[in-house]
Amino acid sequence: MSLQPEEKWRVLSGALYVIATPLGNLGDLSERAISVLSEVELIACEDTRRTGSLLKHLGIKSRLKSLNKFNEESRIDELLQRIAAGDKIALVSDAGTPCLSDPGERLVKRVANEGLTLVPLPGPSAPITLLSVAGFGGSDFRFIGFAPRENSKRQQLFEAQRYSESALVFFESPKRILKVLESACEVLALDTPLCIGRELTKLHEEILHGTLGELFEELTQRDKLYGEFTVAIEAGREERTAAEDAEKWARALLAKGLSRRDTRDLLVEMQGLGSRDAYKLVLEFSESGD
Repeated sequence: MSLQPEEKWRVLSGALYVIATPLGNLGDLSERAISVLSEVELIACEDTRRTGSLLKHLGIKSRLKSLNKFNEESRIDELLQRIAAGDKIALVSDAGTPCLSDPGERLVKRVANEGLTLVPLPGPSAPITLLSVAGFGGSDFRFIGFAPRENSKRQQLFEAQRYSESALVFFESPKRILKVLESACEVLALDTPLCIGRELTKLHEEILHGTLGELFEELTQRDKLYGEFTVAIEAGREERTAAEDAEKWARALLAKGLSRRDTRDLLVEMQGLGSRDAYKLVLEFSESGD
């Protein structure tokens, strides 16, 4: 593999540069990222105040324009027109890699669909940072952004994790981390391996290794929780029993609006259940409203 010399860091006209910025430690911003940020005509950012502070630290005076979940759709056409006209534009989020649970995905998709130039500048990413020290999941993981707010949906998520061959990675706030881990404890085995990163790359960075039960107990005993959390749960790899598989199909088919009879017939055909057992299962879930 050959490395690119500095003279090839030239910034192309008519391109959108997707730039990863530090999670916390400003030393993690690459020289190439600094070079591009200093040359573009416009930086589309999640929060102009936060990005403004970063640019001030770097001595860069590029123009800023907010691009967040509230205004992204309304500003895409303007940005596309500027790129098509030859402008060099950068896209950054408050921290980490844009479009990973951050604004920018719709803009990137439109740029790609228009056949305009996209240039990714790799760098900090909280999920990858945590997995590098988790001790598992490095070759097979699923990142979901933030865990569901509803307990029932969280339990469905963790129920699926019991049988998954992939590690599960997600973000969480200090206000909800205990509720999320409690939901996990209700479904997953308490000895499930876990890795939690708090305030990654920042002054009070903390990496916790242990089991689900151990880390839930440890965080519960703390007087106050603060900072941004990233959580990795090791793959479950349990084998689903025939009964559990049949229940899963019954729930899914009824949720799609199939009649009791059609659901029963499909369970008999696909799961090998007897007609009576299949119909009993259908009645159980349809009458409970589940």
